[in-house]
Amino acid sequence: MTETLGEWEHPGTGPSPQGDDLARRDALRRDLERLYSEISRIETDLEDPGAQPEGLPSRVVILYHMLAGLLVGFVGAGGSLLFHVVGSLCVRQHPLEIIRVYLTFPFGEQALRFDTGPLLAIGVVLYLAIGAVYGILFHGVLAGLFGRAPGVWRLLVAAALGLMVWLVNYYLLLSWLEPLITGGRSILGLIPAWLAAATHLVYAWTVVLVENRGRFGLPIRG
Repeated sequence: MTETLGEWEHPGTGPSPQGDDLARRDALRRDLERLYSEISRIETDLEDPGAQPEGLPSRVVILYHMLAGLLVGFVGAGGSLLFHVVGSLCVRQHPLEIIRVYLTFPFGEQALRFDTGPLLAIGVVLYLAIGAVYGILFHGVLAGLFGRAPGVWRLLVAAALGLMVWLVNYYLLLSWLEPLITGGRSILGLIPAWLAAATHLVYAWTVVLVENRGRFGLPIRG
């Protein structure tokens, strides 16, 4: 009787071909569901580069943004320093005039006579390091509040932040605070205002370009 039912109903101790086929179909269906889920995730990432992986610890997110900010800030500081070197040579100043001006804060007016040497080299390192620290602020604003803003708005916001840093560094620290601490005179006139402002703008816009290039996409948690 069972022999007339064909291969599908053939009795035996092992799994039947029909059961194998059903198991294979179930496995293929699960694989297909995983593929659909992966496609959906990729589409979400394409539409929203800032989508955050679920379950990511807050400390990892904070560390990620700090490192990203330090990176973009360091690159921005390098770009702004290169621009200032070229600009200083155009106005017949020492190529590292901005470094010498900042070094007057700890060393006084004798820093303006630094032509070369380890102290000037340390000043360059400090300039890059401070720029890297400022990068955390810039990255936080650009990736957090303006992460999905158009490129023009990001440039404008970065420019406003760059000019704010320039005003704080020059007109708060060097013009007001330094004379109170060191008793020296204000030395803002040593660097043309347009060159100092442009140096900080180049820093800000370099940060934006690096941000747009790398698109450090994890959103900042509130």
